[in-house]
Amino acid sequence: MSDADDPRHFLEIDDLTAAELTALLDRADEYKRAQRAGEEHEDLDGRSLGMIFQKPSTRTRVSFETGMTQLGGHAVFLGEDDIQLGRGEPLKDTSRTLSRYVDAVMARVFKHENIEVFAEYADVPVVNGLTDDAHPCQTLADLQTIREHEGGFEGVSAAWVGDGNNVAQSFTVGCALTDLDLTVATPAGYGLDDEVLERARDLGGDPTLTDDPVEAVADADVVYTDVWISMGQEDERDVRMNAFEGFQVCSDLLEHAPDASVMHCLPAHRGEEITDAVIESDRSIVFDQAENRLHAQKALLSWLLE
Repeated sequence: MSDADDPRHFLEIDDLTAAELTALLDRADEYKRAQRAGEEHEDLDGRSLGMIFQKPSTRTRVSFETGMTQLGGHAVFLGEDDIQLGRGEPLKDTSRTLSRYVDAVMARVFKHENIEVFAEYADVPVVNGLTDDAHPCQTLADLQTIREHEGGFEGVSAAWVGDGNNVAQSFTVGCALTDLDLTVATPAGYGLDDEVLERARDLGGDPTLTDDPVEAVADADVVYTDVWISMGQEDERDVRMNAFEGFQVCSDLLEHAPDASVMHCLPAHRGEEITDAVIESDRSIVFDQAENRLHAQKALLSWLLE
């Protein structure tokens, strides 16, 4: 940070150091234990979170709103058409105004540069709830889920199969932060951004890149996929469906990873990137991931606001 009084933002997973990430995951585990035990943990009593949504959401909205309630605070939903942002108010004006009302802002927007501008002018912590380039809150939940199922990260190998999208990019950097061995299988033209690979390598990660899903999942402990057609890409559907032929996470593919758990950030297009049989199988830890959005984000918010 440039100044000791500047707010701490969370726009990318590597805004955290490896030590900070470990501490956050430990705190998330404690919140999960407390919530399941019915213990009160109102660490943000009287604090408020503004939630800006340019994109629709199920898990992001409910997990942040419920999380603030469980922490003793309050969340305010702000759809783009509910505030002046949808009527042309500059981002910097909305940012500076909300900073006078709430203790933190979570924004789910299309362009990553928009959340960067928002953070630049904010006097309170800003959390990236998703952009077209990154989904760091999802990665927090992913890493919490892997750690609890595998007993840690040491010696664990993960495979990403499908589109090198925002979830894949944040997950790749998160794997580098935790020394997770990662192989990424994408069709030609749908890989990770070079800038993301450079960040991962700067952190000591060395993701293996391939266009062969079988090679990627061979002996993996975790196989992860996401939709092939994200919000805003609907007009590319026919092209993408052809490009991703052979990349479906199905029972045949998983024969090459006989002990692997299966992850998906949801929502899933069942029958496209993953089969119904796999997502409903005993190997699926998809809904543990979804639950852990709640606990990981509570840990993040309490850390940012403490």
